[in-house]
Amino acid sequence: MKRLAVLTVLLAVGAVSISLAQQQQQQRPPAALEIQKVKDNLYMITGGGGNTAAFVTDKGVAVVDTKLPGLGPSILEKIKSVTDKPVTMVINTHTHGDHVGSNNAFTGNVEFVAQENCKAGMEKMPAFQSEEGKKFLPGKTYKDKLSVLSGKDKIDLYYFGRGHTGGDSFVVFPALRVMHAGDMFAFSKGLPIIDISNGGSGLEYPKSLMKAAAGIKGVDSVIPGHSAVTNWAEFKEYGDFMQEFVAAVEQAKKAGKTVDQAAADLKLPEKYKDYNLSRGKAAVAALYGELK
Repeated sequence: MKRLAVLTVLLAVGAVSISLAQQQQQQRPPAALEIQKVKDNLYMITGGGGNTAAFVTDKGVAVVDTKLPGLGPSILEKIKSVTDKPVTMVINTHTHGDHVGSNNAFTGNVEFVAQENCKAGMEKMPAFQSEEGKKFLPGKTYKDKLSVLSGKDKIDLYYFGRGHTGGDSFVVFPALRVMHAGDMFAFSKGLPIIDISNGGSGLEYPKSLMKAAAGIKGVDSVIPGHSAVTNWAEFKEYGDFMQEFVAAVEQAKKAGKTVDQAAADLKLPEKYKDYNLSRGKAAVAALYGELK
């Protein structure tokens, strides 16, 4: 009898704890978003996940990436602070929830665009599996390159191979000489997340970056997936950095080092001394898995 009473009390306490946790989560203020002008009619919205780009065209606004779930209204509010035009296009650079999470806020006559592997990955996400969710999947996809809109409003999308995931797009605004690199270049001076489960590849990462650097012309400014706007020279250097990193890990593997040893002993050329290697162990582990 005593056991039953104790169990009842524990269940009641557990229920109260869950209720309080849910209330705290509901009361948590939404992420604060900020909007800044990148160039002419192109804006970047930061906070709440990946960097969102808002490109104001003659007929409407093209949005690149929609952040975490629930932030769509905040994104739209920021867009309305610079233009009255409606959103007519959403481009997703890759599958992750902090870049596609608020697609469902962009209703009406909106075209969703992504690389074909990105769409395949999104189809596996619970948010896009219901009949309602499927409406916010990319209706237009491409394999290697796609151009949408025209003239000064033209946007070029490129896919150069596996890296952060298996379907990362580089989104270029030719008239403005600006590129949104998504999470292939998430942090301008730091190791990336290599999402093997979503088709990513550490071994292919530097190759894909270098193909992008060689194949994309006329870009001066780069919007990374998560950090501040930077330049083309830093993007190109990032490809060199990743190549050096992969070479160092391959050498460590050949030397018989464990993942922990390889991460601890990691040494790169002096020019990369300011790079953040805090994700070193996870990145080394991803590479070791591919090098088996």
